[in-house]
Amino acid sequence: MRFVWAVVAFVIAAVLIGAGIAQRTVFQGPSEATESIQTDGSTAYTLIDGAVLGSLPGAQSLRVAGEGEVFVSYGRTSDMQAWLADVPYTAVTLGQENAVQTALVPASVTPPASDATTTARTPAGSDLWLDEYQQTGSLSTTLQLPSDMSVLVASDGTAPAPTDVSVTWPIDNSTPWAGPLIAGGAIALLAGIVLYLLGIRHVRRSRRPRRKGLPLPVTEPISIADADAADKGVINSSPSRRSRGALGPGRRALIAVPALGLSAALFAGCSADAWPQLAASESPSPTPTVIVPEGQFPPAVTENQAAKIVSRIATTVAQADAALDATAAETRLTGPALAERKTNYTLRAALPDRPALPAIPAEPVQITLPQTTGTWPRTVMTVVESADATSPSTSIMMMTQDDPWSEYRVSYIGNLEASTNLPELAAPYVGATQVPPDSSFLVMQPDQVAAAYADLINNGQNSASWAAFDTANDLLLPAIEENKKNRTDELNQTGQGTAEISFSASAGPAAPIALATLDTGAIVAVNVYESDTAKPTNADAVIKLDNNPAVKALTGVDQSATGFTTTYTDQIFFYVPSQGSSDQIRLLGYRSSLLEAKVSP
Repeated sequence: MRFVWAVVAFVIAAVLIGAGIAQRTVFQGPSEATESIQTDGSTAYTLIDGAVLGSLPGAQSLRVAGEGEVFVSYGRTSDMQAWLADVPYTAVTLGQENAVQTALVPASVTPPASDATTTARTPAGSDLWLDEYQQTGSLSTTLQLPSDMSVLVASDGTAPAPTDVSVTWPIDNSTPWAGPLIAGGAIALLAGIVLYLLGIRHVRRSRRPRRKGLPLPVTEPISIADADAADKGVINSSPSRRSRGALGPGRRALIAVPALGLSAALFAGCSADAWPQLAASESPSPTPTVIVPEGQFPPAVTENQAAKIVSRIATTVAQADAALDATAAETRLTGPALAERKTNYTLRAALPDRPALPAIPAEPVQITLPQTTGTWPRTVMTVVESADATSPSTSIMMMTQDDPWSEYRVSYIGNLEASTNLPELAAPYVGATQVPPDSSFLVMQPDQVAAAYADLINNGQNSASWAAFDTANDLLLPAIEENKKNRTDELNQTGQGTAEISFSASAGPAAPIALATLDTGAIVAVNVYESDTAKPTNADAVIKLDNNPAVKALTGVDQSATGFTTTYTDQIFFYVPSQGSSDQIRLLGYRSSLLEAKVSP
């Protein structure tokens, strides 16, 4: 009966192990799925919609092959469509029953006059891309994009886009029951071996001579040959005298074969995906987050995108500073930030010992506050710390992008003091709304802040705006007063009572930029001009510029009988509380630079 159960156990083991191995071999499905995208190569750009990339779950492995340069970038679908709106392109979308289809999308807008040559522009380096890749011949990368992201495929912006594109997704072909089946078969095999050995043992015991009840005949001879041989050291090699406990080669092989089968079965089911994953995944504990208002547009940029933009701006401006190239600077600067740079380049060209303006720091970006918008122009505020240990500083910048084809340019830049406390801001993935210049929801409209502060500079405590500003913690006002005193003392020493100087401040021509804070206030960047006019008080006197080489370089003269007017530009960042708040307008940061000088009329 033991042999019968052993045979049953062997059959069960064979079935279980065979089923387990079959799951890992002949019945195991493919490990990935691939979708080939073929285009006719009639356009310079191919836009693969996020729905195509997300048609199957998991990471997307994109492969693009073509002749020459191969360019791939990804970003928000709406941004990419806006960037491609002025040129025809091939759109790859999902049709009925999730079938991939291609269609030609014609140009729908005319680019601005400044971008009349956009049809030949290169796709590389656009600030709209979240990331980009470029290689020669072929390119492969792994992505995991949400449905609102798309992939742009191109060559150099002029040549037809590569036509050989494929997307591959991983498929879960794990066999969680293969391991248990193989393990169960191994246990059944072991049980069968045990039963088989027990059966053999039982048969051997049953074949032993049994003791009889009658004594042996007295005439039966008793052989003592074996005993004599043992006493004489003779070894009997007869097979019939072999010990019952020893196993021959055949029996050893009989046991070795199941043992090898057991080992092979165990090795076949040892991989992790051959077993059920019983351990429950740990759920992350909820953390407080800022609730995004329903229907709000996404932020203009992501944190990583903003960091790349700041780095590009810093690199371009550094190159322009070294070459005194105002045209190159204009590609990344605008407004007051560009105006101060142009003046500095003029002065440094005429005065070799004139210091350059502080470099725009590239990293690390500490704070990013993007505007929430789906249109243009767009604004992003960043706070960047200088990585230079010799002159550590923290810069606050307002960057703007005029249209999809333009790059972000710094319009305002200032320095934050170490003691400056910024108001509470929204998370970068939420963003902030841009406050209109004439908004009445603040204690002062953004387009009135510059004029009010200029009046504060002109009239001090007699200004009608004195109570609206936190003058006790304002570091710019004392600096302006110190500069007035120094200019007056300098003129009195050189003019010897034959000249006088007057000071005035006014709102600059640049429009204010305001981004909302979480307490419904706003960070407002404005431009203020400070001017001082030096005139002779005697008709026979002239004002000489012996001690003022900067004004001399800007005016091109070294003296004047009518005097000189020197203008400084202030880029100032304020925190403006919401309407109804008892808080005052607080200075956050600023930068003052010489802007222009001219001979007084």
